[in-house]
Amino acid sequence: MIIRRAEIGDIKQIQIVRNSVKENTLSNPNLVTDKDCEEFIMQRGRGWVCEIDNKIIGFSIVDLKDNNIWALFLMPEFERQGIGRKLHDVMLNWYFDHTRTNLWLGTNPETRAEMFYRNAGWNEIGTHGIDEIKFEMSYENWIKNI
Repeated sequence: MIIRRAEIGDIKQIQIVRNSVKENTLSNPNLVTDKDCEEFIMQRGRGWVCEIDNKIIGFSIVDLKDNNIWALFLMPEFERQGIGRKLHDVMLNWYFDHTRTNLWLGTNPETRAEMFYRNAGWNEIGTHGIDEIKFEMSYENWIKNI
C-alpha cells in the first residue's frame, strides 16, 4: 500500500473510486468533473491517493481556499482497514502545516462517514446544504487527537 500526492494522471481512477461508493453518493456523477478534480488537487489545495498493486483504491482532497474537506472516499471493498484514516491524517497534517484556520466538511447523517468523523475528533457545528451534518476541526483539536 502506497499513499502519495495525487496527480492529474490519477483523475480517471479517482473518478472510478468516487462513483463506486455506497454512501454519500452523487445524485448525478457528472456534477464532479475531471476539471473540478484537477482544480482542487492542483490549484485550490492538494489531494492524495492510496494505491494497492498500482490501482487507486482511495483518495482524499482538501481545499485551502474554502478551508474544507472536498473528498475522502474508498472503494467499498477496502473499507474498515484503516486506509481512510491514513488518508485523513496525511491530509489534515498537510492542511494544518499550511494554515491554522478551522477546517470543515459536510456529510450525510446516519452513515459510516458520520461515525468516522466523530471518532476522528471532528465536532458537529450544524447543518450544511439540504441534508448534511456540518463538522469542524480546529488546529488545537487536531493536535490533541493525533
